Parts: sequence; C-alpha cells; structure tokens
Amino acid sequence: MTEAAPFSTQIRSATTEQHVAANTSRFMTDMLGGALEVDSYHRYTGQLLFVYRALEHRWDTLAADPVAGPFIRPELARTAELERDLDHLVGPRWRDELKPLPATAAYAARIDECARDWPAGYVVHHYTRYLGDLSGGQIIGKTAAKLWNLTHRGDGVRFYVFDAVANPAAFKREYHALLDQLPLDDLERRRVIDEGKQAFAMNTAVFHELAQEIPAAQ
Repeated sequence: MTEAAPFSTQIRSATTEQHVAANTSRFMTDMLGGALEVDSYHRYTGQLLFVYRALEHRWDTLAADPVAGPFIRPELARTAELERDLDHLVGPRWRDELKPLPATAAYAARIDECARDWPAGYVVHHYTRYLGDLSGGQIIGKTAAKLWNLTHRGDGVRFYVFDAVANPAAFKREYHALLDQLPLDDLERRRVIDEGKQAFAMNTAVFHELAQEIPAAQ
C-alpha cells in the first residue's frame, strides 16, 4: 500500500487549480501588469483589511484551541500593517469611506464562522492567506512598490513585510509540519481540503468583483 502524502502536500495538490485561478484572475493580471491605475491597489488593500480582521479578531480564543492554537502566531498579524498602509495610500478618510464588496463580506463572514465554530476549517483559511503572503505575496509587494513608486518595504506595502519572521523558509517548513501533525481523521481532512478550495474560490470572487468595479483601460 502506498503511504499517504503529508497533509500539507495533500492540501497544496488538491487546491492547485483554485490557487492558479486566483493568481491568474483578470484583476490581478491587470493590476500587476500595469494596466490599472494606483486606485486599484488602494481598493484591493482595503478589501484585504476585512479579510484579515476576520482572521485575527478571535485570536485570543483560538490560541487555546488544540487544533488552531499552534497556528496563532503574533508575528503574522497583518491588520495593523494594512491600516498603516491605507493611512499612507488613501489618508484618514478611508476609515469612514471603506466598505466591503459583497464577495469580501461573504469571505470574511465564512472565515469568522470557521474561527467561531470549526477550528480545523479556520486553519485552512489561515494557511491560504498567511503562507501565500510569505510566498507569492512577496512578488505582489515588490511589484506594487515598483509600479507606484512606493518605498521598498515601506508605508504602502507594509502588509507584505514580515520583519518578525526572521527566516521565512524555516517558518514555512515549521508551518507545514504543523499541518501534517493536525489531529484529524480522514473524513475531517477531506472537509478541510474542500474548505481550502472554497477559500481560494472566495478570494477569486473578490477579484472578480474588483475587476467589474475597476476595468482596465481599453
């Protein structure tokens, strides 16, 4: 009998199609390809804030959970960095004007539901966001800084800067090991993988609505 792949590998393999769809969405392709104005980046950053508030506002409770607790790492927190970026990019008015798109509101609500009721489901949302930020997200940050003359690793792209993660490669290896050690049976693992697919699909839905709101110049 062939030994099952590590759970982290199973998640990555099973969500590849959805992950690629998110990364190659029209909005992201246009924004990072320079076909959109800087307001597209402002709008995208604002939508991220709702997602990360949902991810982080139950951390005090989740830290004691046997499943989710090992993943609650203060060095990953992004909410304050997103707020700082928006202060720089938009100015203080964003606090009164920013609203979630319908897809963003649905995404954040699902994260919060998992954080409240299903720690294993929350973990896969945590994985799709933070491991993505430490990987492909770094390219987004560098590209945004270059496109719109933002200071490298400075205000406007602070979201992508993880100063408290001294060795990202080692951190990701440790994170994958934690996924592999999750105390879940086969049925629960399948549920978690399905939730991972849904997480990427919900992210792509946000990109779709952003593309409708901010079309590329013809």
